[in-house]
Amino acid sequence: MKNQILPHNHGYNEEKVAQHMPTENEIAGVSDAMKQLGDPSRLRIFWLLCHCEECVLNIAALVNMSSPAVSHHLKLLKSSGLIVSRRDGKEMYYRTADTELAQVLHHTIEKLGKITCPES
Repeated sequence: MKNQILPHNHGYNEEKVAQHMPTENEIAGVSDAMKQLGDPSRLRIFWLLCHCEECVLNIAALVNMSSPAVSHHLKLLKSSGLIVSRRDGKEMYYRTADTELAQVLHHTIEKLGKITCPES
């Protein structure tokens, strides 16, 4: 939107804002992450994994869901870059990705939901 003349001049700082407007590609990752967290089950799983590393069976027990359902949610969270996994023998363990986006979303969830982090 650089050097674009707007149809109406409302006297605000539209031109300055437009110079900093992110492109669709620049904001796609944030959009995808927010879509994934729009599901209450995935949101709970993400929150859980912000506080511990767990296997699918334990996650399923903690959120009262079937293992296949949890695996589906984990796949979506992982593809959006919010969580990572590691293998230990036959077992896969999941935790929140060590990224700024994941940390900001974690803190946002707790602020908006007035949720207190468990003590480490």
